[in-house]
Amino acid sequence: MTKKIEDILSYFDELLPDAKCELVYHQDFELLIAVILSAQTTDKKVNAVTPILFDKYPTISGLSNANLHDVEDIIKSIGLYHNKAKNIIEVAKVIHEKYHDQVPSSFEELCLLPGVGRKTANVVRAELFKIPAIAVDTHVERCAKRLCLAFQNDSPYEVEMKLEKIIPENRQILFHHQMIHFGRYHCLARNPNCAECALKKYCTLHKVKVEN
Repeated sequence: MTKKIEDILSYFDELLPDAKCELVYHQDFELLIAVILSAQTTDKKVNAVTPILFDKYPTISGLSNANLHDVEDIIKSIGLYHNKAKNIIEVAKVIHEKYHDQVPSSFEELCLLPGVGRKTANVVRAELFKIPAIAVDTHVERCAKRLCLAFQNDSPYEVEMKLEKIIPENRQILFHHQMIHFGRYHCLARNPNCAECALKKYCTLHKVKVEN
């Protein structure tokens, strides 16, 4: 592990020691649904609709038989709700019929579910099954590039591969949450709190070289 990575991990442990998933869920399938709903919107908005959704559909089988328009009406305050409503009903059907109400842990099986991509699959595997993974959302991607852990033109997949290579496996799940919180509350897209950041010397805003 390089001095740079040690410094980043140490600072995150000091700044964000208790970082964790901010999506509210009580059952495994609820997390999967919440992560699907969180695409291109905030966890706060998702947390505002999921209690209503899961109160009406407390089981995966119940959601699998839900009326599309009823689900749309519940989640209409979040972005892309037409497609998301359709996807979560289809996901519920697959999990109920193929996986006997159990969310699969396999990356490949998760990615075959409607509306599930690498980010969602990695979040579910890390959160539910404690499988080391780094899900790359807008916050993780932005912070990784600013900290020169990836190049500016890297795709989310390339960022994911680079982070998983340089961050020890036993730190990846916590690091993922810390990066999200760092980007969400400190290293904002606009007006980042650089004055109080201990990582300025590694930041692209301060013209340093990319970590190789």
